[in-house]
Order: sequence, then C-alpha cells, then structure tokens
Amino acid sequence: MAKDKTWTISELSQEFNVTPRTLRFYEDHQILDPIREGQKRIYTHRDRTRLKLALRGKRLGFPLSEIRHLIDMYDGPGSTATQLKTYIDALQTHKNQLLQQKADLEQTLAEMEEQEKHCLTLLKNLT
Repeated sequence: MAKDKTWTISELSQEFNVTPRTLRFYEDHQILDPIREGQKRIYTHRDRTRLKLALRGKRLGFPLSEIRHLIDMYDGPGSTATQLKTYIDALQTHKNQLLQQKADLEQTLAEMEEQEKHCLTLLKNLT
C-alpha cells in the first residue's frame, strides 16, 4: 500500500465497517487529523493506521484516553523498548481489571444459581 494513497470519509468508513460519524468522533478526539479541502475530508495513510489501532483498542476494551495515549506514543520520539513497556503495562492493567470483573460475574452467577435453587425448592413445597 503506497504511503501517498488517500481515502475519503466514505471509503474509510466502508473499509473498516464504521459510520462516517465514528470517523468524525475520532477526529474530534484528535486521533484522526484529515486534510481538509473545503468541507471534504482526505485521510492519509497515518490516519488509516491510527483508525486501525483505535478500533483494535476499542475491541480490547481500552478507554478512549488510553487508546489515544498509546497511539500518540508511536508518533513521537522514543525508544521501542519504552513504548513496548508502556503497552505491556497498559495490557496488564486492563487484563487485571477484566479478571476482577470475571471473578465478580462468576460470584454473582453462583449466587443467582443458589437463589434460583432455593426458589424452586420453595415452589415445589407449595404444590
């Protein structure tokens, strides 16, 4: 893919199966920075890459502020080791949050199961 290739809002929307509103949202949050030709937005290879990373971060459950921080880290100067360590830290933090949520859900489901059994037993005794 050529670095000088550009995309319109509808082309990028179709490619990533998102709405133009989604692209404008990411633009409002400074993740995308298209070139303007009047009212027309022209997206560059950089915008396309940043969108791809933002959508991946969203699928992983990262908050928007964290997505932007991680993406911006790759635009500025810095060592790859530092960038990777920052990314690993973010992944571990998010993974720990998800594991806690999983434990909470499992506990809640177990309690619901007990309540259901108790209700079924009470119902059986009434008939």
